[in-house]
Amino acid sequence: MSGFSPITWALFVWGAVTTIFVILMIYRSLVAMREDDQLFLNPNETNLEQEQKEVLRKMTRLAPYTKGFGFASAGLAVVVVGLWVYDAMVRFNGP
Repeated sequence: MSGFSPITWALFVWGAVTTIFVILMIYRSLVAMREDDQLFLNPNETNLEQEQKEVLRKMTRLAPYTKGFGFASAGLAVVVVGLWVYDAMVRFNGP
């Protein structure tokens, strides 16, 4: 058995999930920088329309991952706090 407590393992997992979440959010913001709210194009500018469709496709494809890792990070944070409180209660009420 390793010398790590359950709180330490939970912190490692939370740190990994949160790091992935932050990287996804940075990538999402970089992709969103090229997104325009409105485009006024003439028929000769179809390449700009294709670029915007590509940006929207990337944002749509990325959305479930950012939500999933965000909820996982928040859930793991609650688990870490719960383990910490439980450990504190056990130590306080101990022999």
